[in-house]
Amino acid sequence: MSINIQHATKQYGSQKAVNDICFEVSKGQIVGFLGPNGAGKSTTMKMITGFIKPDAGIIEVCGVEVKGESIETKKKIGYLPEHNPLYLEMYVREYLQMIASLHKVVDPKKKTDEVIELTGLTSEAHKVIGQLSKGYRQRTGLAAAIIHDPEVLILDEPTTGLDPNQILEIRSLIKKLGAHKTILFSTHILQEVEAICDHVIIINKGVIVADGSIQSLKSKQDETVTRVKFSGEVSKDDLLSLPGIQEVKALAQGEWILKSILSADVSKELMSFALQHNLNIVSLQTQTRQLEDIFRQLTGN
Repeated sequence: MSINIQHATKQYGSQKAVNDICFEVSKGQIVGFLGPNGAGKSTTMKMITGFIKPDAGIIEVCGVEVKGESIETKKKIGYLPEHNPLYLEMYVREYLQMIASLHKVVDPKKKTDEVIELTGLTSEAHKVIGQLSKGYRQRTGLAAAIIHDPEVLILDEPTTGLDPNQILEIRSLIKKLGAHKTILFSTHILQEVEAICDHVIIINKGVIVADGSIQSLKSKQDETVTRVKFSGEVSKDDLLSLPGIQEVKALAQGEWILKSILSADVSKELMSFALQHNLNIVSLQTQTRQLEDIFRQLTGN
């Protein structure tokens, strides 16, 4: 197990930022860590990396407890905080070679060249970091996080403040890195999670409210939404009389949104209904639940 958290708690004054949370991240997973602002994401990530200590509970990285062996666990972790801490007056190559030396990397110059190429910094390597765009600064932060070849990457909102093109570039890089490393990253861009993750952890008010694959979370919905259009007029009462239909909403003439219990075979019932009333079904679409819907439901927004 790359990350193992059992009953971790962190309190600031009277506020519990993280309240008795438990979760695991397996080797080789890319896991999206989601939650509203102030939910406890950054605090949890800082506890995993050893920057702050939990008040209670156990946190292990690659089988080593962070509390007792923080130096050893930091060797196994690459960390990109939400506010990327860079030395703006240093050159990109100079900065990365310094980070490699601090990690006691064998042949820091060679390793610096490798991560510069991997993160797409070749054209910017000769520049002062302060002259870089936000996207290239994020790439520099990622390069620094992976230069010692860690087993685990912790990325706290790595695409914040980037334009759409830069977001796609960083997303592609994360996916590429995920082929060889375990990645836990937080983001507010839910499409990003669906694009590169197969597992999601959602935290709200310091408590884990969901932990599973995106597919399993979607399958736990308790209702199905169906959009149907008939060739003629249909009454609301007739549709509500169909087995499993709980709610009906008219969109336009002959077009309806139907909410039904998950177990109901809505398509079969609608086909039978159309035949009985001498109607044709012009269109029929079952709408799948999106990650955004699940997030809003679980976080109370």
